[in-house]
Amino acid sequence: MILVTGATGFVGRSLLPRLVEGGHPVRVLLRPARQSPRLPRGVPVQVALAHLDDERSLRAAVSGVDAVIHLVGAEWRGPQADLLVTDAGGTRRMAEAAAAAGVKRFIYLSHLGADRASGYPVLKAKGIAEEFIRQSGVPFTILRSALLFGPDDMFVNVLAALIKFGPGVFFMPGDGRTALQPLWVDDLATCIEWSLAEGSLLDQTVSIGGPEFVPLRAMVDMLMEVLGVRRLVAPVRPVYLRGGAWFLEQLLPRSPVTTRWLDYLAISRTCELTSVTRHFGLKPARFSPATLGYLRNKRWLPELRRFVFGT
Repeated sequence: MILVTGATGFVGRSLLPRLVEGGHPVRVLLRPARQSPRLPRGVPVQVALAHLDDERSLRAAVSGVDAVIHLVGAEWRGPQADLLVTDAGGTRRMAEAAAAAGVKRFIYLSHLGADRASGYPVLKAKGIAEEFIRQSGVPFTILRSALLFGPDDMFVNVLAALIKFGPGVFFMPGDGRTALQPLWVDDLATCIEWSLAEGSLLDQTVSIGGPEFVPLRAMVDMLMEVLGVRRLVAPVRPVYLRGGAWFLEQLLPRSPVTTRWLDYLAISRTCELTSVTRHFGLKPARFSPATLGYLRNKRWLPELRRFVFGT
């Protein structure tokens, strides 16, 4: 039995069908809520209801579980979400429950650059969470992923929306030279599934990313090509954009452009280009007009509602 946390998120919805198709019995950890969970349709899973701060419920959720895949994170929940509570504290309690239940493997999705001493809140919280996992005594695999993209991601889709609905201009953070290494979400899901049986990854922290480095300016140009629009690209000092992002965070229920979103563009975070192939024998998809085809027919008004209200 595999327990998946964060199963209703961007990565979780890609991972669940792959696990079930691979013959794995799956249990998902869900927070009690009034709304129906956004689980993939037609994918049979068990459900355990628990909050990450409820240690008793977590112990019940991991009963009979062989592996935990921990995907929960608060980075896209808006400024009101406490990263240290959810990402760090929640991971600590999840790892402790897994250790007490004798779980044989704990797979955690982290970020390139995760470091408990980092000045970036998301990377700091991820770094602290990683340490809790290492200290728990549970055999682990930590996957530090590059920026992810796919139909429901909250980075490339937001970037595309800013381009599409911009008033004839796109405000580029800095000079656009920040290097990104986009990884297709389905390729990440494959890596996570294969990690379950890969002995060489036991008690390892592995950095993975896409097959090429893509400067932000090149990414913007490609998105304009896919969307069929042209915008004047105007470089803006990041400090001014961060001020605007802070204002939107106060104004909107859940702003799509946040200071955390801009943190992704502050510095280049990359790893070796052959990382996925070397560790998993998989050739990852390129960031290209072909893989970005889902943007062409996207219903943008519902997408904007998802960005702002999370529905």
